[in-house]
Amino acid sequence: MLDFFISPALAQDAGGAPGGGIAQIVMLVGFVLIFYFLLWRPQAKRAKQHKKLIAGLSKGDEIVIGGGMLGRITKVSEDSEFLSMEIAEGTEVSVQKNAVATVLPKGTLKSI
Repeated sequence: MLDFFISPALAQDAGGAPGGGIAQIVMLVGFVLIFYFLLWRPQAKRAKQHKKLIAGLSKGDEIVIGGGMLGRITKVSEDSEFLSMEIAEGTEVSVQKNAVATVLPKGTLKSI
């Protein structure tokens, strides 16, 4: 009854492009590879390096924590997630091990 409002050419289904499914799969795999190599893999490497840095901390190491504070480690407990850091003579603070950003070469604090 209302067929005269819709052109017969517009009412027909458009056929899918041949090979369209394979192109979508290749594109999806490409996005997964880009995500892996640009985001996940470098982040996993940084996490592994930081874990190694935390495991290697010892008394006397000069460190920088995430907030930019410098100091010398005075006490490291293996069973706890905290360490004591001397920031000035007679001034010690407790710091989470995960807050350590980097280990400085010996003698760096004297030169500052």
